[in-house]
Amino acid sequence: MAKVICIANQKGGVGKTTTSVNLSSALAKLGKSVLLIDLDPQGNASSGLGIKRYATQEANSYHVLIGEKTLAEVMVPVQNTGLFVSTANPDLVGAEIELVDFAKREYRLKEAVELVKHKFDYILIDCPPSLGLLTLNALTAADSFLVPLQCEYYALEGLSQLLNTAGLVKKSLNPTLHIEGIVLTMFDKRNNLSHDVVTEIQSHFGEKVFKAIIPRNVRLSEAPSHGVSILDYDPKSVGASTYLELAKEVVTRTSGKKQESYAGDLNV
Repeated sequence: MAKVICIANQKGGVGKTTTSVNLSSALAKLGKSVLLIDLDPQGNASSGLGIKRYATQEANSYHVLIGEKTLAEVMVPVQNTGLFVSTANPDLVGAEIELVDFAKREYRLKEAVELVKHKFDYILIDCPPSLGLLTLNALTAADSFLVPLQCEYYALEGLSQLLNTAGLVKKSLNPTLHIEGIVLTMFDKRNNLSHDVVTEIQSHFGEKVFKAIIPRNVRLSEAPSHGVSILDYDPKSVGASTYLELAKEVVTRTSGKKQESYAGDLNV
């Protein structure tokens, strides 16, 4: 059965979609079968893998949430990589309003995921930069959540709100939910502040922080415009090697390590 990981941070511009696209691609490079669910109305994860966000597709993640289609019916293969994507487009903006009147609206994605878990090793969910009903569905469907955190002054801003929301989900909707870890992103080795932020976060959160630190990298920024992950765009770049290291850490953590609750562990 697939390990379901929600990639969430309500703060925008932290490298969440970049991590979703490249981590899922790196896991596929390691021989894992992976499904990436794009749950962000902007559809950047979809376009970042070569699927045009405004393409006239018959169905996408929106249709899964409202019950018109299953994930198996909407997921699209990405070349011959072992990676599949459930795409997104602006239709998802209206999903939060439409779902209000649905019974068990928080479980819509979980019910859809359960039908395909046996087909994959990993299912990653790229969330929108908010803590609305879409992210709530993702946290309810996930085994764990992974938090991209930028190496900047306001790095911890909003993290407590995310953890509080996850705590409420764990208490009332998903009792097995736990934190997979924190991924430090946008690290600039020339900037003293970046080094200070890394030191502070590592000392504060300890083993919850992944060892792989994602750098600011021109090639990482260029890859989405070509519709491919960094591992296909420039496999020899520092961005590609770092995401591959992150994928190896995720595999290690999810295959052998005892699941840990974040409750009481992350004092923000």
